[in-house]
Parts: sequence; C-alpha cells; structure tokens
Amino acid sequence: MDAIRARVANRVLGPGDRLPSIRSFAASMGVSPATVVEAYDRLAAEGLVSARRGSGFYVAATRPFLLAETEPERDHAVDPFWVSRQSLDADPASLMPGCGWLPLDWMPDTALRRAIRDLARAGHDVLTEYGGTRGAPILRRLLLFRFAAEGMTISGDQLMLAASGSQAIDLICRFLLRPGDTVLVDDPCYFNFRALLRVHQAEVRSVPYTPQGPDIAQFEAIVAAEKPRLYITNSALHNPTGATLSAQTAHRLLNVAAAHNLTVVEDDIFADFEPEPSPRLAALDGLNHVIRIGSFSKTLSASIRCGYIAARADWISGLIDLQVATGFGGPSPAATEIIARMLAGGGYRKHMEELRGKLVKARRETADKLRRLGVEPWLMPRGGFYLWCRLPDGQDSAALARAALAQNVVLAPGNVFSASQTASAYMRFNVAQSGPARIWDVLTRALAARA
Repeated sequence: MDAIRARVANRVLGPGDRLPSIRSFAASMGVSPATVVEAYDRLAAEGLVSARRGSGFYVAATRPFLLAETEPERDHAVDPFWVSRQSLDADPASLMPGCGWLPLDWMPDTALRRAIRDLARAGHDVLTEYGGTRGAPILRRLLLFRFAAEGMTISGDQLMLAASGSQAIDLICRFLLRPGDTVLVDDPCYFNFRALLRVHQAEVRSVPYTPQGPDIAQFEAIVAAEKPRLYITNSALHNPTGATLSAQTAHRLLNVAAAHNLTVVEDDIFADFEPEPSPRLAALDGLNHVIRIGSFSKTLSASIRCGYIAARADWISGLIDLQVATGFGGPSPAATEIIARMLAGGGYRKHMEELRGKLVKARRETADKLRRLGVEPWLMPRGGFYLWCRLPDGQDSAALARAALAQNVVLAPGNVFSASQTASAYMRFNVAQSGPARIWDVLTRALAARA
C-alpha cells in the first residue's frame, strides 16, 4: 500500500493509470498475490484506486478525501464543548488530567476480550439483528436486580436501554422539552449537560452546589420563580465537585419537586465508585418525579456503550417510540450482551473493588501534589476520580488550560462547568490520569508564569 501511495504522490502513477498486475506486483514486492489483492482492496476502500471488473485496478480520477486537511483547529473558545473537543481529538502523546475517563490499563481488558470471544459463539440474532425497542432482556433483568438491592423495586415496563448515558439524556430532553423551556442545573455541573441543553435551545438556570448538594434555599427560590421543566444532577460523586447528596438535602429537594411538579433527572453514572451507597433521589421518590439514567462507560468501556433510563411506565413508552424514530430500536445487541456477561459474574465486583482501592491512593497522591503548588481541593470526595480544586489567587483556569494545551496537556478549566461563569479560579483534575511527571512540570511552569 505504501509503495502504491508513493508512486501516486510522486506522479509515477496518475489519475486513470492502471496499477501493476497482481502477479507482477507480488513478484516485485516479494509477497503472495493474496497480499497484493488485500492491499489493492484496502486502497480502493480509501478511494485512492478503483477496481474495474475483468480489467484490474486503476488510480482514481479524483484525489481521495484526506482527513488531515479538514481537521479543526484546536484553538476553540473555552466553552462547554472545550474539554470534549480537546480530550476526544487529543494526540496519542497527549496527557489528559482534564479528561473524564480512566486510563486504558485500569479497565478490565482481559475480561472484555474474553466476553468478546464468547460473543463470537452467540446466536445470529446477537451478531446481526437490530436491538429490541426496550433493549436486551438479559441486561434489563440484571439492572432490575441491582435496583432492588438498593431498595428501588420497579417493574420491567419502567426500564429501557439506550445507546449511551448521553443519548439517554438527549431522549429525555427531546421528549419533555420544547425550545425556550427552562432547565435547572448545578453550578458547577457536568459540562455536557450545558452543551446538550444548548443544542435543545433550553433556557439554563443554575443553583450553587455545596458539599451536601444544591443550596436548598436557593433551589426552592429558583424553582418557585423560574418554574423549570427539568433539574439535571448527579446525586452520587457529583461531577465535577465529587460531593455526595446528603439525606436531608435529598428529602427537601424532593418536597420542592413535588410541590412544583418539577422533573428531576438523576445521572447515576458514578454510583459504583462509591465505597458505600448514599441517598438516591430515584429510590426515595419511587420514580414519581425522578428519572434515573446511567451507563457503564466509566467502569467497563467507553467503546462498548449502553445506557439505561428508569422512569414512569407511560414515559418509558413514549421514550421508546422516540428512540425507534431516531435510532430504529434499542442499543446494539452485541454491546448489551458483552456488558451483561461482564455484570453477571463476580468479575465486575472484584474489578470495582480494585478500582476503588487504586483511586483512594491516586486521590491522596494527587491532592498532595496539588497542595504543594498552592492548588487546594474544594473537598476530598468519598470516591470517584475527580478533584475540584481552587487555583492560587490571581490564576485564571482558562489561561492555564490554554498554556498547558500548547504542551500537549489537556486540562479542564472551571468555567466550562459553570453556567454563571463564576468558576474561573477552579479546575477539575482526574486523579487517575494525573500520574505522569510531565503533567506536573507543565503545571508548575504555567502557574509560575502567571503568578
């Protein structure tokens, strides 16, 4: 393939020219004809060459689309999309203490490969069919068992699977919101909540977040005055602060929701990182005013994605119709089968126990390094992998993030999480991604340059 690309680049072969015959090229390259056929087929898939039945392969008449020519500049505004852009499109050599996932070698690679091998022996329906409208029964049953263990007993018609946790929120917004509706979020909150609500043309209001949950007095005042349609939050190991909702705040919050007919969307994606379960709005409310969503992208795989929605049965029915209309069925049967296999045995429990132990050490070590630089954690979370930290006086997290990005270090500046834009002095750190010494060299120099 490289040899043909070089001939085209050097104009030895031009548009419409015939490539060497398979047998002659195999002889000159010292490979089998089958290898040349494979190479030509791959070049055809790239658009560099085309196949003509009974005639051979020819250089394409037009130059193929080259991705590198259209890749966006990295110098975007520091907005709710900023961290996602930098993290998802990062160079492989980049270091990412600002990203939202665990390092590759912390994930259950061996168990995932075993589950994928087992999948090859599954029935044709798993490998080739569309997903059912509610999602695979095997995974839904496992989720119902997990909910029951925490005191939330629901029926099968109150649960559906989605392609991911993000898609679950998108479906809920499509189902319940109209452009101009008001939605309440925490300040700070997960930046993709803000990004998604911008797409849905919602009016976003925010409530200050405390170590016990939203400031409940301000929460009640905002709900009474603004009449929001939804409130979107994390109860357990809040993103980005790492705080956990207290029982007292949870009860008062639900009373306000009931009094004002407010629907609460509880994103429970970090639940399994908790050392012991904390209060859950969905369990306390019984899904009257609360919708629970979640996924396993943080604990198992961001590549094999599947989310879920637990809600009132009539809402699940409407959400299913919406998912069929926008995605034609539920998530991939192959993905749900793999996740179900991972959850069904004792391997997942052991994996999470190991993760929680590693994160305890990583949180302590990262907090110590940050404090030596004058960066102070807002609180020490009970679990998870985020530290929400205040920078030294006078430091702006967006400027710091831009400086670090120039050195291939991706940081998460505070205002991408803040609807009120009052978190410029804060930064979120992923402790699991903060080990490499180069991160600390870059951070030390960037802080010193702006002192």
